[in-house]
Amino acid sequence: MVKTLLCSLLVCLVTAASVFGYGPDGHHIVGAIADERLANTPTGQKVAQILDGMTLREAAQVPDTIKGWDKKGVEDPKNAGYFSSRPRIAGQLRAFWSANQPMHDQTSPIPSHHWFHYTDVPVEAAKYSAGKVGRSQWDIVHMITYCVGVLRGEIPEGNPRKITKAVAIILLAHYLGDIHQPLHVGAQYFDQSGQKINPDLGQPYVEDQGGNSISLQTSDGGKGKKLHGFWDSDTVAALFPGDLGVMEKDERKVQMGSAEKEVVHKFATQEPAGWRMPAAMDAKNYAEAWADEILPIARAAHERLLLQSVTPTTQKDGGVLAVGTATEKPMPDNLSYRDWAARVVAAELPKAGWRLADLLQKCLVSTTVSTAPAAAPSAAASVPATSPSEFSQPQEVPVAPPPITPIPALTPLPTATSIYGNFPANYKEIITSWLKTKLNNPADPKIEWQTEPKPADLPGAGGRKIYGYLVLFSTNDRGRPGKHTRAALIRDGRVVVANGFDR
Repeated sequence: MVKTLLCSLLVCLVTAASVFGYGPDGHHIVGAIADERLANTPTGQKVAQILDGMTLREAAQVPDTIKGWDKKGVEDPKNAGYFSSRPRIAGQLRAFWSANQPMHDQTSPIPSHHWFHYTDVPVEAAKYSAGKVGRSQWDIVHMITYCVGVLRGEIPEGNPRKITKAVAIILLAHYLGDIHQPLHVGAQYFDQSGQKINPDLGQPYVEDQGGNSISLQTSDGGKGKKLHGFWDSDTVAALFPGDLGVMEKDERKVQMGSAEKEVVHKFATQEPAGWRMPAAMDAKNYAEAWADEILPIARAAHERLLLQSVTPTTQKDGGVLAVGTATEKPMPDNLSYRDWAARVVAAELPKAGWRLADLLQKCLVSTTVSTAPAAAPSAAASVPATSPSEFSQPQEVPVAPPPITPIPALTPLPTATSIYGNFPANYKEIITSWLKTKLNNPADPKIEWQTEPKPADLPGAGGRKIYGYLVLFSTNDRGRPGKHTRAALIRDGRVVVANGFDR
């Protein structure tokens, strides 16, 4: 295979069957983007020092790799050989696994490391902090915050979770990818008859566990894959040339490495829209903000599907999940589910990589050592504690790291002029003003934003394409009850194409 990736990678996404798991590929991309962003910086040097030379690309897959220790434990000879070239890191990872061994008892005061990878916020929720169901003090929002506290010296490295600075960086390299995967944040809940409900309203419920219990059938004939697995694998596979899947193993490995480098360099040198957090926001609150940001996409990931035959079903571990099937709905943007999901992930992976680099910079350039407890996200007070707060336990004050010269905020490299026109940073104002000419209730267009602007092309007159930035949103309409999904293509400050309207 001698093809290179298409220049329009973010738009013309391959829809071939998945052959690459999100496990290695998606997480490797996130870590490698951060590696490139931090190259030749004090932060990059500090990361390399703490990780004994391990790259963030390598680190990003480690939290999934150590799940392989679950069956026989860290003392198994095979498991003991992991990371043997870095014995200090290996010892810290074994201590982390031993302090957070897998279990199913959600009320246990000793958490499972599996719980740290996700949160199951109801997709109907407006924000992470809007309720209690699906959140916990051990979910990904709280654990990202915990790792930030360790890196900033606010939580001693001798904490009960055995998260040292090295382990914290390894976990963050992975969790930043997870929290930008919509179904690692949002889950759909159902009543006993299989109807969608919001469990925060107090009704009895069963959930789909972030799509893990829903079998997906796509319009291109793909079927049998779980909805969550589709988001983990197929969406990332779409970033690479489709013929990689039919190569011999050795050739595929070589070509895959080249393809990944091209993807990573493109993502690392072109600033993703909306990745920066507000300047006044403390890094300990980033995770909750990221969860809030991804929730509408998790909601759309379910709303674009017709869920059928959903039935509460008891699992082998005794838990009950909502098992069912899902097929695609026709949508105003005319995108297949596969194409839409691939575009989402092509936007979220670079955002995760840039944010990982930025977060590590903010945590590691400071020389201030604090013994104050790390503040948890605002939802923490609403989550019932299952054990005494670890943040408040007295510990020895850690030794301050050597002084590091602070560097300015990461500056995006210049990008070429886009065929899609100028990025509409003020897209909300553009669409809100334009809607007043379209809806029956122009004085009060209540908008629920589903996506940020994404590069796209739509068919125009005479077979030509119209390029711009596509935004999905839903609105109310006085003449029709409920919310209605719409799409608008923005080009150079104005809406040029719209779908989902009657007139």
